[in-house]
Amino acid sequence: MFDKLGQSLQKTFKQLRGYGKLSDKNIQDALRDIRMALLEADVHFQVVKDFIAKVREKAMGADVLESITPGQQFTKHVHDEMIALLGGQGVDFDLSGRPATILMLGLHGSGKTTTTGKLAAKFHKQGRRVLVVAGDIRRPAAVDQLRILAGQVGVDCIAPLPGETVPALGARALKEAETRMADLVIFDTGGRFQIDTELVEELKDLRAAVKPRNVLLVLDAAIGQESVQVAETFHREVGLTGLVLTKLDGDARGGAALSVRAVTGCPVLLVGTGEKLTDLESFYPDRMASRILGMGDVITLVEKAQQAMEDGDFESMQAQLTKESFTLEDFLLQLRQIKKLGPLENLLEMLPGVGNLPDRVKQGLTGGQGANEMKRTEAIILSMTPRERRNPGIINASRRKRIARGCGLEVRHVNELLKRFEGARKMAKQMKKHQKRLLRLGR
Repeated sequence: MFDKLGQSLQKTFKQLRGYGKLSDKNIQDALRDIRMALLEADVHFQVVKDFIAKVREKAMGADVLESITPGQQFTKHVHDEMIALLGGQGVDFDLSGRPATILMLGLHGSGKTTTTGKLAAKFHKQGRRVLVVAGDIRRPAAVDQLRILAGQVGVDCIAPLPGETVPALGARALKEAETRMADLVIFDTGGRFQIDTELVEELKDLRAAVKPRNVLLVLDAAIGQESVQVAETFHREVGLTGLVLTKLDGDARGGAALSVRAVTGCPVLLVGTGEKLTDLESFYPDRMASRILGMGDVITLVEKAQQAMEDGDFESMQAQLTKESFTLEDFLLQLRQIKKLGPLENLLEMLPGVGNLPDRVKQGLTGGQGANEMKRTEAIILSMTPRERRNPGIINASRRKRIARGCGLEVRHVNELLKRFEGARKMAKQMKKHQKRLLRLGR
């Protein structure tokens, strides 16, 4: 989402790093470029104005440290103010009380029900006994959608009874939570395409009935400035404790993520980064600021790897890479484990200096291994016989033609895969040699 913004800011920083000393004009030019980059990213104009003023105050009055260049110090000022703009410190849920309660609000299409399912999955994985409540009684199939999501996660779902009002449903759900010994109840609610009086009154009555400790507004980050206005209205009318930004994996400019915290004063708690139940990340202002400025987010990358790999998977992956014979079956297993981490393009954003590279360079770094390419690779390997997967050297021209026909692709696709596999096998051999060398040194 922040590719264009990040590239613009990186270009400005690169120009500054070329100066041995920064003049007032250098700083003013850089601030003008940053202002334009933020406005083009659809950041609220008042937020941009305040941000630039704070960076200017720091940059103009700062003494340059001997250990860093003026350009590096200016970059640090922008980074510090970006963290402050995004909220400073990360904020967590208030899960006190039994049961703890979370009320989910949002307009139609914001991803509220899906986020409710993701949130249930997040806390269920932590060992909590979660109960979700289907309070969206007007949208067709909304109750069924949440019931299906609850089934996928493995948690209970309370649906409305015929003629039951939303506040009455909320009160009944709390009693059900005590009976089922649930320690967390998440209330999904109805939405509208626009906020109206009926919706506001319904949400106020529900809040009064269940007294939630957490009131989250789910915002579609792709709608830009409108999301800020929606957040302001919900906060004024109902009262919010936090925000969830969805669709951060899209191509929108992302200004909402930078604006909504500053305008409403409500912290962003979570961000949605995809359609899977696991595509929900805790929001850390310092990590997001580093990602936007092209400094990477290695901590989140490591956490994603730990969450994606089940117990023993990482050790198994290492063993496959360093064993004597690395086969296409091992190669396929590696791909499937990498797929758990999410799209490779998203992972690149977390590597320092890589996220803001031109698209053609990113494609080179991924080896073209986008989602479709990985599916193609899997199809080719599965079209081989077990003997061919274990002994790739026997795959001659006729076998390559048969494999291509079997997966509906061309022979060149099979050739490309085998070439990539050979590269991976050579890397595995090098890792094995390196491991042996380290063992010898250890003795």
